[in-house]
Amino acid sequence: MDIYCPPEASVLLASYAVQAQYGDYDESTYQQGMLANESLLPQRVIDQYQMTPEMWAERIKVWYGDHQGMTRDEAEMEYLKIAQDLEMYGVNYFQIKNKKDTDLWLGVDSLGLNIYEANNKLTPKINFPWSDIKDISFKDRKFIIKNAEKKSPDFVFLSPKIKLNKLIIELCEGNHELFMLRRKPDSMEVQQMKAAAKEEKQRRVNERAKLDREKKLREEAQREKEELYRQVQQLQEECAMAREALARSEETADLLAEKCRLAEEEAMLLTQKAAEAESEIRRIKISAIKTEEEKNIMEQRARDAELIAAQIVEDSEKRKKEAEALKEELLRVRLAEKLAKDKLAELASRNTYSNLYVQYNGVTDLENSETTGLDDDIPLGDMDQLSLEMERERVEYLEKSKHVQTQLKELKDEMEVLKLEEKQTTLDRLHEENVQRGDNKKATLQKIRSGTTQSRVAFFEEL
Repeated sequence: MDIYCPPEASVLLASYAVQAQYGDYDESTYQQGMLANESLLPQRVIDQYQMTPEMWAERIKVWYGDHQGMTRDEAEMEYLKIAQDLEMYGVNYFQIKNKKDTDLWLGVDSLGLNIYEANNKLTPKINFPWSDIKDISFKDRKFIIKNAEKKSPDFVFLSPKIKLNKLIIELCEGNHELFMLRRKPDSMEVQQMKAAAKEEKQRRVNERAKLDREKKLREEAQREKEELYRQVQQLQEECAMAREALARSEETADLLAEKCRLAEEEAMLLTQKAAEAESEIRRIKISAIKTEEEKNIMEQRARDAELIAAQIVEDSEKRKKEAEALKEELLRVRLAEKLAKDKLAELASRNTYSNLYVQYNGVTDLENSETTGLDDDIPLGDMDQLSLEMERERVEYLEKSKHVQTQLKELKDEMEVLKLEEKQTTLDRLHEENVQRGDNKKATLQKIRSGTTQSRVAFFEEL
């Protein structure tokens, strides 16, 4: 028989199952679609919503990530804590009838006997706790349950399937025996077992704390290692850039030196030509001119020669100025080259970080491989202290339960828009009615246990 579980609770239970199976969520190793291929949810829940397997897996993954640091045993325990609050958890159902021949369900669980209407297995109408039951017997189809109160009438019902009577009586006797056993004072053996369990729990807590500290130290060492590696990479890049800048500076200096040499040679040639032009002018002026026409021609040539000489002198001056400018530029380049070499020397001196990086790796590996013994000698407290500890754990569980209920409500509201109303079952509608009334498993049991045993028996007969 399937146990009814609300869709939002199914997602929460699936996340605990994943935590128990795979351990802590790790984004670096998590593979997309890993949860979508797992059978984590009831098919009934999947059919009730317009959601793909990937969408379900994404919601499970969100809860899965919240369970960080939870061990396998803790995840399984949280799974059972959620499951035990389900209305049908731990209940064995059997068809019965009362004296009016009304079809009913008998629910046998660890707390007592529940009576359900034929169309509602979620909400019991009557409850008879084991503490109120003195004896159970049957004859043929008739079951007789004697109550602890002497004045209370017997609780009688009929079983339509005689073959199941022996199973019903065995379940009732077994659950009744366990119920009464839990109410007795703990024996010395049980007290020792509880004390040993507390000691084991404390040892696990200490071991888990130690593992968490070591994990944090490893993570911190890894971050420092990565930071040192990044600094070394940065220094190497800066060194390479400095070398490139130095090479470019040297190349620029060579080019400017070559230009300066060519400019000086060109200036020398222009100076030589100017001297030659002046010699030619003097020679023309000194030479005798036989005729006036030749004189005019010679004068014209002389003027032209003077113009040419003036132009050559002007060009020579320009070349000299350009040569001076190139020399100044060469000096600046030489100075930049010297600065680049100084920076390269400074970067070379900073390369000692790489040695520190290597040494640090060695120390980190040594620290990671070092283990220390765990002191298992935990003092044994008295039973009063153990009871206080159990009460504190109960209070913590109630606080955590409130937080879980809030998260479940948020998930339910988020999924509400994707729900397919035509796929809702009778149990879904009954559960929704209980939620709207504010009823849960514990509140319902408290309500139906109110009143005397006699009134509850009478109510059963009138169903």
